[in-house]
Amino acid sequence: MRAFQWLAIATLAAVPALQPPPARAADLPLRVALEFDPAPLDPATDGSYTNRVVTSLMCDSLIDLTPDLQFVPELATSWEWSADRLSLTLKLRAGVVFQDGAPFDAPAMAANLQRYKTAAYSIRKAEMAAISGIDVVDPLTLRITLSRPYAPLIALLANRPGTPYSPKILDLPREQISGHPVCAGPFSYKERVAQDHITLERFPGYWNAAAIKLPGVVFRTITDSNIRKVDLAAGALDIAQHLSPTDVASVSANPKLRVAKSPSLGFVPIEFNVGNGKAADTPLGRDPRVRQAFSMAIDRAALNQVAFDGQYVPSNQMEAPGSAYFDTSHPVPARDIEGAKKLLAAAGLSTVSFTLRTGTDPLDGQVAQIIQAMVKDAGFDMKIVSEDSAALVAATQAGNFEATMLLWSGRADPDGNAPIWLTCKGFTNWGHYCNPKLDDLYQQASSFQTPAERLPFYKQATDIFLADQPDVVIYHWSMLWGVSAKVQGFKGRPDGLWRPEAMAMTP
Repeated sequence: MRAFQWLAIATLAAVPALQPPPARAADLPLRVALEFDPAPLDPATDGSYTNRVVTSLMCDSLIDLTPDLQFVPELATSWEWSADRLSLTLKLRAGVVFQDGAPFDAPAMAANLQRYKTAAYSIRKAEMAAISGIDVVDPLTLRITLSRPYAPLIALLANRPGTPYSPKILDLPREQISGHPVCAGPFSYKERVAQDHITLERFPGYWNAAAIKLPGVVFRTITDSNIRKVDLAAGALDIAQHLSPTDVASVSANPKLRVAKSPSLGFVPIEFNVGNGKAADTPLGRDPRVRQAFSMAIDRAALNQVAFDGQYVPSNQMEAPGSAYFDTSHPVPARDIEGAKKLLAAAGLSTVSFTLRTGTDPLDGQVAQIIQAMVKDAGFDMKIVSEDSAALVAATQAGNFEATMLLWSGRADPDGNAPIWLTCKGFTNWGHYCNPKLDDLYQQASSFQTPAERLPFYKQATDIFLADQPDVVIYHWSMLWGVSAKVQGFKGRPDGLWRPEAMAMTP
């Protein structure tokens, strides 16, 4: 009996243990690399691009933006302006619920708009300034009243101010709202480990659930663009956000990968401190001729070839060259060292020393070093300090900077580009530049609906901006994503976002 028992045990040991079948690609979450760690996930307090990448998958907005920059319904099914252009009435989608089960309706949307407009911590206040009233007409009808005609309201409702969070969490402290955000979108928040990852999972109660095939999304923070590329090639990632332009050729040559490219609304300015504390008391801060000289010393075309392998678009304005609002009377300038030296001489200077703050992305460092070498020829002694995005923004907001290289993902309506950087109370105007005449021109431009009506005001504003030069725009980037061949249905957009509808993973 004992021999039989040992034989049975030996026989069982010889049989391999049953292993569960490997997970199919379609059952695994999409793995996405972000170039920097998002700030707290709350549209009322965040202004970063990576936040929008995450929250756009968690949260629908009232209005969506198509790849060709057309506004289309999302949580609002239709909208209509009043004859005097002082109110906008929106019809809301029926049957929508937030990820905590609360119904999405006009009262919920009104509460969100009110929070963006009035909460002490909201950075959306300047954007919402033209809104004078928010009225619930019926459970699925909302009317927004304006103090003046304000055409960019549509673009705002396609962005953060049009993104509702569950009314159940709106009265919580801001840290709790961002610590566990609840939206009415395709994926719900699951967890976050700072500087590492954010996990989302498919929300089965989503109003358009049939269009969502992905079971979830895991965002990983990988600040080094080379590591993003290596992990993508190794199969550890499915999408790499912000692919380095110098990696386009190698990624395109890999049969397991592809590059998705889109024109971009986004641009990179160097912002100067002209009025934010003691650090503004420098030649760069005091004299626009010095800032003009700095701009003239940069060879934007050469920078594009050397740093970006020709993939980006040299620029000098906050609207992209070739777009409807780019002022062709101020083309992207060629480098002019002699002109730069003459401007410095007129300002009584031959050399100017200052420090430029940048982020930690290696590409940002390379761009800064190229600019450093270029402007040295005109007499600028530029030092470079690199720091993580949170520290960079904090120092800039506090006025602890002379010059900072920043970025803006861009907006479809021009009111969301230059005015937020250049108006006296613009929420990214951290250098505290202020010209009331410029403010007035931007306000007049926003009162009209068509480019033909608005362009004359923007042209005058561009004249002032390029004369004062509180920001020097260097380039508009192209949106570049590295994508695994297993990812089907991915379509990037000029706003830097992408939508999960129709996306799927194949073996």
